[in-house]
Amino acid sequence: MTATHGANPLRDAADRRLPRIAGPSGLVIFGVTGDLSRKKLMPAVYDLANRGLLPPGFSLIGFARRDWEDEDFAQVVHDAVKEHARTSFREEVWQQLSQGMRFVQGTFDDDEAFNTLKSTIDDLDKSQGTGGNFAFYLSVPPKFFPKVVQQLKKHGLADQKEGSWRRAVIEKPFGHDLKSAKELNAVVHEVFPPNEVFRIDHYLGKETVQNILALRFANTLFEPIWNRSYVDHVQITMAEDIGIGGRAGYYDGIGAARDVIQNHLLQLMALTAMEEPASFDADALVAEKTKVLGAVRLPKDLAADTVRGQYAAGWQGGERAVGYLEEDGIDPKSKTDTYAAVKLEIENRRWAGVPFYLRTGKRLGRRVTEIAVVFQRAPHSPFDHTATDELGQNALVIRVQPDEGVTMRFGSKVPGTSMEVRDVSMDFQYGESFTESSPEAYERLILDVLLGDANLFPRTEEVELSWKILDPIEDFWDKHGRPAQYESGTWGPAEADEMLARDGRSWRRP
Repeated sequence: MTATHGANPLRDAADRRLPRIAGPSGLVIFGVTGDLSRKKLMPAVYDLANRGLLPPGFSLIGFARRDWEDEDFAQVVHDAVKEHARTSFREEVWQQLSQGMRFVQGTFDDDEAFNTLKSTIDDLDKSQGTGGNFAFYLSVPPKFFPKVVQQLKKHGLADQKEGSWRRAVIEKPFGHDLKSAKELNAVVHEVFPPNEVFRIDHYLGKETVQNILALRFANTLFEPIWNRSYVDHVQITMAEDIGIGGRAGYYDGIGAARDVIQNHLLQLMALTAMEEPASFDADALVAEKTKVLGAVRLPKDLAADTVRGQYAAGWQGGERAVGYLEEDGIDPKSKTDTYAAVKLEIENRRWAGVPFYLRTGKRLGRRVTEIAVVFQRAPHSPFDHTATDELGQNALVIRVQPDEGVTMRFGSKVPGTSMEVRDVSMDFQYGESFTESSPEAYERLILDVLLGDANLFPRTEEVELSWKILDPIEDFWDKHGRPAQYESGTWGPAEADEMLARDGRSWRRP
């Protein structure tokens, strides 16, 4: 049974009863030699096949400059699967999957290579029964998106015959500001209809992100207090304990805010703040998320309520770490932010006056992504001050990664003869509550592309609204000094702590 466009994204828990199986189809990966393909995409394709969610004739085509034959490409996929696949390796699954693997050598401006790609797809339609249904995954640097898309159009590869489909899958970042995003949207939509363009934000494929919808709308416990009358503020954090590694060419000039806040964190904020959708199909979800993004207001004082930083040398995991400006390939005068924090507000009836604090950074204390909904203090306490001096504010924390789950923090009496109240936590962890292991985000997202299910993919409106939020902040930063320095292994620059302290609040220490 295949899923329809209106499939509920919360139905994966019932996969054993209602499997979502892709129909005849294939996937073309541009940039197939990159880390994303090797560590995520190839293993995800195998894991889907191993779970019985791909058709027997599924085909995988790699496109790159390497001088490879089909057998060489198949060996590369084999090695990537052995090293990175989530599910166990089964020879019979591999043998069936490898029959549909092909490789096309060429560059993005090579017309002959795209002619070869077209004939390869035609051959697979006949030999594997792919039915003309192919998705083109652009796992390439953003500057190549327009060229690849235009080549697909030029050689008829984006043409949809009756009863078949062609789709474009585009990795972030989708533009580097509002102007470039609009230009890219125009190029892509000239070739592919908007409903056949899938913009990948892998965070939206994570089980814990999807669980925000279940937590809020499948329970009566939280929704009555999910508003300005009870919520004091919301903190959304994505912290990494690593530096830029070998990504200097990509990262420098982009920075933490463009790399993470514009997409991941604003999407998490929209899911946290949106109203209940009329249904869980893509149109209804997008409608509610765009309402939130359209209602976001920047702080009046960008100097006080936004912070950018750069990691300096320090200690990380017991080892000495170099500063950002000392990394290989980085200009010693670079102003690129490796840390960004912003305060935003949502001007609507539900959230008026509730600040949303978003932060992300590299070389921070530990790797963690979480959403913390922090509630107001009780309006009246019958307890003596000394009984509650260690009591904080109630909080609901959605842990996206690692240790996926949900934590509730509340006050409880300490055992003993006196009345003393302290914070305690009640934990739900995926690994302890479910016997099923969570699929990787790319498994879910690739399957959704093949099914044409766009629930978890940002639309044009969301991308452009996100840039409208971030662009003024980036413009302000460009004109005002350099990023604040923070020591590697800490939780960011002192200016970020001061930003919350002015509001009488402080960052959580995850």
